[in-house]
Parts: sequence; C-alpha cells; structure tokens
Amino acid sequence: MWAHVWGFLYSSYFRFWLKWVLRLLTGKCELQRLLGGAEAGARRTLSSSFLMKSSAVLTAQVLRNAVHVEEAEVEKCVRDVMKEKKIGQKDTRFKTNLQISLLQISGYKKLYLDVENLRKVPYDSENEEHEEQLIELWNLLMPHENLRARISKQWCDIGFQGEDPKTDFRGMGLLGLVNLLYFSKHYTNEARQILSRSNHPKLGYSYAIVGINLTEMAYSLLKNGALKGHLYNMVSGLPQMEHFHQFYCYLVYEFDKFWFEEEPESIMHFNQYREKFHEKIKGLLLDYNVVLTLQD
Repeated sequence: MWAHVWGFLYSSYFRFWLKWVLRLLTGKCELQRLLGGAEAGARRTLSSSFLMKSSAVLTAQVLRNAVHVEEAEVEKCVRDVMKEKKIGQKDTRFKTNLQISLLQISGYKKLYLDVENLRKVPYDSENEEHEEQLIELWNLLMPHENLRARISKQWCDIGFQGEDPKTDFRGMGLLGLVNLLYFSKHYTNEARQILSRSNHPKLGYSYAIVGINLTEMAYSLLKNGALKGHLYNMVSGLPQMEHFHQFYCYLVYEFDKFWFEEEPESIMHFNQYREKFHEKIKGLLLDYNVVLTLQD
C-alpha cells in the first residue's frame, strides 16, 4: 500500500519539484541532463523516449511528436526540440546524442515494417529468384550431394517436412527462407554442424522447420518491442535488416545448444522446450546492456 502511495506522491508532486530544483542547480532540463550524462545505448535511448512520450507540458507537443519522427525529419526534429527546450545550438553533445536516439527509434520502426513486408511475401515456386535462393540453401548445407529433382524427398534431409519446401514457408513467407539462407551463408560451418547434430538418433529435430520456427520467434520479439534494448546497444544509428538476421543466427546457434543441454524425451515435446527457450531469451533481453549476436 505504502509503495503505491509513495509512487503517486512522487509522480504527482515530488518529481515536479525535484526536476525544478535540478534545473535551477544545473541550468539544464531533464532531457538535457539525461542525454548529456547517460552512456550510449539502450538505457539512454529508452529513457529519452520515455521522457519525450510522457511530457506533460502543454507546449511540449514537439517532444511527444519526436518519438514518431521519420528518418528524413530527424535533423529538423532535433532543432525543434532544442528550440522548445531553450537549449543552445552550441550544446553539440546534446544535439548529437538526441539525433542518435531518434535515429534508433525511427530505425526500429522502419526495420519492423521491412521485416513484416518480407514476411508477407509468399514463397512462389514460379519466381526464379525464390527458387534460386532455395537451391542455394541446399548447396550450402549439402555441398557433397546433388539435388536430384526440385520436388524430392531429399528435402527432408535438411529438415523440411515433405517433398516441396514451399509448403513449409506459409507462416513466415519469404522471411523464413531468407533467414535460413543468411545463416548458411555467413556461418556455413556452424550451419552444417547444427544440421549434422539435428540428425542425432535420439535428440534429433527437423533443422529447417525449427529454423522457420525461430524466425517466428525473432519476428515476434521485434514486433512487441523486446529487441529494442539489443538493437539500441548494437547499432549507433539506424538498425538494418542485417541486424535482424544476426539476431536470428544467435537464436539458431543458442537453440541447438539449449536443446541438447535439456535432452528432451522426444521431438513431441518440442513446443514445451521451445517456450522454455523463448522465456530464456526474453529474460536476457530485459538487461539494459544486452547484445545477443554471434561473431564471424
């Protein structure tokens, strides 16, 4: 009860006067103090985003609008914020740090849209580019075995469910294939090792199907904002599709380790262990200093 009372009193009264005193002592507003003192990364960007969103000053609409700014308008928005908060243009530290934070915020939103658009593209066997990517995936994972036909039971050897992989991409669309291919291209040895491990007689799993399932996991974490901390720590500016793929690679590598450490009774318990792994990743992403990537 007392915690709720204190929270109400602090947010309603004490915080205002504390901000006023600090402004008087330092000559700087709360946003200026934050951007001037906090280390680069998630803590600074998330905190500045919260401050701008929660601004209650009637004249501070420009602050609330800042968190929705598009990349092309970031510089103008920075000037508007500095004018609104009466911060001199000579404060280059504030200017630079606010620009970085706004680029990260706008970049995250754009990245989600790019990922979502790729997810919405259905795999089309009549599309030459789609087919080339699928065949490239086979060649990267199975370099010593020729694919005898486009429709073939051989696809089961790399973890697809049937003779035509296109049916397995329905949920995640082209995004599922692009993720699988990215991991195979940039971490070829690791991909082949994990594929080999996935054929374990007791603890084996369907490599490609699990890979597509992990695409859904990465996508959902991006969609609900859980990847903000990771991406803001990783990228000083605009997060790109490359960074989403890198996070996916981390998931594939770590899931394989997790699966064999857990030693599930059978593949029939996949959903249970998949959720356990999901909870583990969500827990890691709560850390303000988190960066979850593999190294080349």
